[in-house]
This record gives sequence, structure tokens and C-alpha cells, in this order.
Amino acid sequence: MKVMFSAGEASGDTHAASVAGALKKLYPEVTMLGMGGSLMAAAGVEIVYDIKQLGYIGIVEIVKALPSFFKLRTYLKEIMIREKPDVLVCVDYPGFNMKLAKVAHDLGIPVVYYIAPTIWAWHRSRGKDIAKTVTKVASIFPFEAEAYREFGVDVEFVGNPLVDIVKPTMSYEESTAYFNMPADTKRILLMPGSRKQEVLGLLDRMLAGAELVMQKHSNLAFYLPRAHTIDKEELDAIIVKYKVPVTITEDHTYDLMQSCDLCLAASGTATLETALMGLPTILLYRLSPVTFMLGKLLVNLTHVGLPNIVAGREVIPELLQGEVTPVNIAAQLNSLLDDSARRNTMIEDLRHVKEALGGAGAVERVAQLVASVAGESHKVSEDMNGKL
Repeated sequence: MKVMFSAGEASGDTHAASVAGALKKLYPEVTMLGMGGSLMAAAGVEIVYDIKQLGYIGIVEIVKALPSFFKLRTYLKEIMIREKPDVLVCVDYPGFNMKLAKVAHDLGIPVVYYIAPTIWAWHRSRGKDIAKTVTKVASIFPFEAEAYREFGVDVEFVGNPLVDIVKPTMSYEESTAYFNMPADTKRILLMPGSRKQEVLGLLDRMLAGAELVMQKHSNLAFYLPRAHTIDKEELDAIIVKYKVPVTITEDHTYDLMQSCDLCLAASGTATLETALMGLPTILLYRLSPVTFMLGKLLVNLTHVGLPNIVAGREVIPELLQGEVTPVNIAAQLNSLLDDSARRNTMIEDLRHVKEALGGAGAVERVAQLVASVAGESHKVSEDMNGKL
């Protein structure tokens, strides 16, 4: 079995490497090649184009680089013609990979798309193109699978890879000891994001809200996991302005989640991680007014937070744009601190969100799906042997 991958970003390299590793474990004789990065190479993929060469580019640079993308697509087409892979696995990177999927389809090579275009959020028209060129979509959200089925796409919900990743490494007692947490405090996790602009825009409001809450609840401790994209000095410069006890942490974030009682989090993957950890969370979402208005026009969503989208209703409260004020943040925190019934209901709702994301083993299921499409799964092999 020969599998070709196409991943164009660091996150895609991570997901593709996981699938490659699972394929190698399930099918030791597999041959793998493709566009990717160092993680894929370490997983046994022969890198025919290193994504480091793509770089990080803005709108102007993208326009200038279009000829390079055309050349890259032509180069990968030549690789497919020469190597004749049994399947092409596209991972995220929709602007490029959707066009590459059409190239593969025209060459008669089946295509599996993992971390597929988010047609459930925007660009629904892409669903028609996916139906024409992609053999199988490996979907990571149940609602995403339903969105693709509306376009007649052959899609399988494989589960979410975060289910395998988001787990504590210590017991509750070990983690509270590791972070030196006093036993008589309520612990609040602060997750203002990983982009500098996002962090600087939200952390001030989080801490101003925390100051208001501490007027009513003095036994609070706050914990802030530092994203590697933010310098500690930048966080300290904001924290020092407020009378709030904040501990900056550097590692074991899932153990930290396990040890906390509540969380304030920027919209994004973090809210799905806290959901998987059963941590009651208040979502904060704040963009520039122009970006927000454009988003409202383009995005087909009634909720912003992934836990709410998965549940199809509001499970965690969302404070959006002008609602992200210290007073509103404090009101939500006080409500969850004072109302144990509300807090317990949220924990139960988050358990259902976790169940909806599927069981462990998503990556292995993707590997089996890839092998099946390539005609090399155990079931296909057994069927063929039975006919001989």
C-alpha cells in the first residue's frame, strides 16, 4: 500500500504525522510520501516538499506567491503520476488541498480528506466540490458529518483526536500539590488565548472582572498557563496592575484544568479542551468591530463556542464583543461560584459533549479508513482471499 499525504501547515503536519504513525503500526509494509514537515518525516513519511518553504505570508504575499502555488500543484501532480499512490490523504489547508484533490481525482486516485473544510461554519458551497472530488471525508465533529451528508458526500464521523490527547497525567492530589494549591481556595483558570493581540485584549478584562469578584469571594486563586507565543514579562506587566493573585504556569495544563473549579477562556480549541476535562467555562469572544461584522455576514453559526455547537444549544455562557466587560465577567463568575446547581448542570452537559465527540482512537479509525479506501484494510484483504 502506498499513501501520499498533503499537509500545508504546522497543525496539519501534527495530524498527518499521527495518522502516518497509526498506519505504520497497523500496516508495517506501508509506503508513505508527501508534502509535510518534520513530524511527518519522523513518522516515516518521505517528504517530497517541506512545508517550511511555504513560509508565513499575508494577503499581499499570497497574491505574489500564486505562481509558486501553481508550480507546487503541478510538481505534486507529477509525483502522483510517477509514484501512483493508492490514496491521497489531504489534511486541512483547504485553499490548496481542494485543488490538489481535484488533480488526484482526475488522475483516478482516491482521496481521503481529514480535518476537512469547515462548510458548517462558512463557504458551504465547498460541499459541492468536495462531493465531486473526494472519495471519503473523515469528519471530527458529528454536526460536520451531517453538514457534508447534505451535499451527498461520503463521510464518516471518526471521532475527535483531542479525546485521545486531553487527559491529566497526575491524580487530583498530585496536581494540586504540583501547583502548590491551597486547600481552602476556589481556583479559576485564565485562558486568554495564544495570539499576542488576543491575550492583550482579553487579559485586562479578565483581571478587572476578577477584582470585582474578589470583593465578594476573597478565597480565590487564579492560574494562567503561559502560551509559548507570549513572553512572561508581557503577562506580568498586565497582572501587576490588578490586585488579583495570579500564578503563571508553564506546563501540565490538563492537570491544571483538573485542579481548577472554573475557567475564563477565549473562544477556540481551549473551550473544547475544558469541555473534555469537565471544567465549567465562560467563553469570551472579542474581535475588531469590522472583523466581527464581516464574520456575522459570512459565518453560518448560532453559537461561537465549540461545546455549544456540538451540543446544539448553549452549554457554556458566551460573552461576545461588547458583552466582554469586567461587570459581565464578574456576574458570570459570581453566579457559578454561588450556584452549585448551575455548576453541576454545566458539568453534566459537558460530559454529554464529550460523549458526542466519540470515543478514544480517532486517529486509528482514520488510518483504517485510509487503508480501506486504498483497498488494503484487513476486511478488504479477507474478502479478496475468500474469492480466490
